[in-house]
Amino acid sequence: MEYAVLKSMVIALLLGFMIGMQRTMSRMPQSGQSFAGSRTFALLALIGYLAGWLGEAVPGFVFAATAVVGLLVGLSYYLKVTRFHKTGMTTQVAAVVTFLLGLMVYASLESYAIFIAVLMVVLLEIKPRLREFEAHLSSTDINAAVLLLAMSFIVLPVLPNEMIGPYELFNPYKTWLMAVIIAAISFVGYAAVKLFGHKRGLFITGAAGGLISSTGVAVSLSKMFANQFSLLNNYAAGVAVACTFMYLRVLFEAAVIYPALAKLLAPAFLAATAVGLLFTYYLYTRSQSADIHLENEAITKNPLQLSEAIKFGLIFGVIYGAIAFTENRFGNVGVYIVSLISGITDVDAITLSLSELSKDGKLLKSTAMNGIVIASVTNSLVKLGIVFWIGGLKLGWRTAQFFILTLGSMATVLSLTEFFLL
Repeated sequence: MEYAVLKSMVIALLLGFMIGMQRTMSRMPQSGQSFAGSRTFALLALIGYLAGWLGEAVPGFVFAATAVVGLLVGLSYYLKVTRFHKTGMTTQVAAVVTFLLGLMVYASLESYAIFIAVLMVVLLEIKPRLREFEAHLSSTDINAAVLLLAMSFIVLPVLPNEMIGPYELFNPYKTWLMAVIIAAISFVGYAAVKLFGHKRGLFITGAAGGLISSTGVAVSLSKMFANQFSLLNNYAAGVAVACTFMYLRVLFEAAVIYPALAKLLAPAFLAATAVGLLFTYYLYTRSQSADIHLENEAITKNPLQLSEAIKFGLIFGVIYGAIAFTENRFGNVGVYIVSLISGITDVDAITLSLSELSKDGKLLKSTAMNGIVIASVTNSLVKLGIVFWIGGLKLGWRTAQFFILTLGSMATVLSLTEFFLL
């Protein structure tokens, strides 16, 4: 017996068994019967494998096996509806896919089959979360998702990918692409808030809010803290985790546009992220149990709106052009000035602008890195000022401790990196 054949056959059986086990476990709370369990799913994968094997010797055997499996699945669904008066085809569809996974394994597509099987288990397992998420969806959210698709696959392809306008500083394609990217990233945080709910704690909601607007989180929590002084660590942790995820957001945005630049930024920003998470955990262990409702338009508003996309596109276009213009006339100093000014209100546009210019060879990677760091530090200090102004001295000082540690770790890593490169 060949080892390769035995190995692939075992892989097919294990994939089927894994999917069948998930189906069995999902039915245990209901104590309901179904046409297929762990063994049946394993056998379905094996049937798919054998169908591909025997199909080489018997023409049409794969089609015959597929028809038999389809007939069995269809019959099971018919009995489920007529005898048990239940609907839903998830298990039946999973059975068909399991049969096809067996065929894929025989076709030497094991890695793809494993990936699909794991993806299936994840999709099957998150059913309660998906139902909760769907319950929170509105027609506005659906329309916004359709808008993102239209922005990505209808508007973007028809825009000219060339520099136009005065001094050739504006690129319509790249400007709209950045709007799509930032809207998609923000929507991840918006979806997380929808999925976890506003009442699942400041830590989860603050982390999700950090993917949308860490400044919005800082403003919202500072206002709420004025009425709940006893929950100092709770609110400080919410601000801290939102700002920590801002560091990750900046690093991710740079990686999407120019991975080589993100590689330079990674040590400093990952260090700040690690220190931020540790400080957040420190606050979490000293927090009180409380059910807090987080409300802020910047967090609860769906970011996939045409007005938001246009607004960010205009901001990006202005900053992109300003950097290119000032760099030509004032060198790196001009870039750093623009980074400082733009960081006061937003760190996303300057990050994407500098990454794109560095990718195109119009800026040195070191210059782009320094500009992103300047904008991030400026934005952090602005948020700290907001917390002091709105939340008061106690919340401001606790938040200042977070920024001293995170920005200090970022500066330390940057200094060490520069020292070793010299």
